[in-house]
Amino acid sequence: MSKKISAVTAAGEGSPPTLATGLRLDIDALVDELRALRVHSLQTRSRIGRPPKLPSRKALAAVLEGLASALFPNRLGSPELTDEGIDHYVGHTLDKSLRALHAEVRRELRFAANLTPETQSAEIEAEAARIVRGLAGELPKVRQLLDSDLRAAFQGDPAARSVDEVLVCYPGMFAITYHRIAHELYVRGVPLTARIVAEIAHSATGIDIHPGAVIGGDFFIDHGTGVVIGETAVIGERVRIYQAVTLGAKRFPVDEHGNIVKGGARHPVVEDDVVIYAGATILGRVTIGRGSSIGGSVWLTHSVPPNSHITQASVQSEVFTGGGGI
Repeated sequence: MSKKISAVTAAGEGSPPTLATGLRLDIDALVDELRALRVHSLQTRSRIGRPPKLPSRKALAAVLEGLASALFPNRLGSPELTDEGIDHYVGHTLDKSLRALHAEVRRELRFAANLTPETQSAEIEAEAARIVRGLAGELPKVRQLLDSDLRAAFQGDPAARSVDEVLVCYPGMFAITYHRIAHELYVRGVPLTARIVAEIAHSATGIDIHPGAVIGGDFFIDHGTGVVIGETAVIGERVRIYQAVTLGAKRFPVDEHGNIVKGGARHPVVEDDVVIYAGATILGRVTIGRGSSIGGSVWLTHSVPPNSHITQASVQSEVFTGGGGI
């Protein structure tokens, strides 16, 4: 009897005895090996000692949920809200969410400065506060843009029965809501925090929008799964795109050591009133002229003038060399 109890205890309290029988794990050796790999990784990245913590994806998910509910409290907030209590709810939610965001922004700034957990920095504290205050000040503008996106989706989809349905059901609306907040963080100098926000939306919707992309109002992504919008893409007003559309880079230049050169405008510019249908791929720093429509499954690597109508039949094949691709 005592042997069975000791076996269960060794495997973890409450574990079935049959699972513990014969199980021999050298945990200490595993810990030692993992520590050695961790130290080596830090050394190769010039982060020796106790590295600063990264922003928390879990914490940022809660922040974004709070900000979204403050922007749309009647639809995304607490179901028990009353007219009398709504402003109190919005204020409380904003205060809680922005304070939590401040902590994550501070983590990124400390990480970028390679500060140890014990190091104090008044400059970083002030910069984190400036970034969060700047974002807070832009939230009314973000709400106005999202109202225009809701309107575009409702007017552009005959299946939408109400604007409320678009807000709570459409993955494209979820993705653009998070993108507009992520973009504000990106332009304020915390690209890692912004990228985590974008990846939260990507995981939830299958829509991958880099936070650096500039997107005008009245934007509608219909269906949305598989959409990719690159970092330097610029999208005008009243643009509609469908699922599996890619606005990507055609090729990536490399330096003398064979490393990809970062930065540079490499994604498409889509002017106002353009429609891009499902499966279209547009690559490189090309311009899609105002009022154009790009047909489904088109592969496009050159600019088109305003009011163009591009179909598969009208696109000439092009041979890619020198690392062409998405």
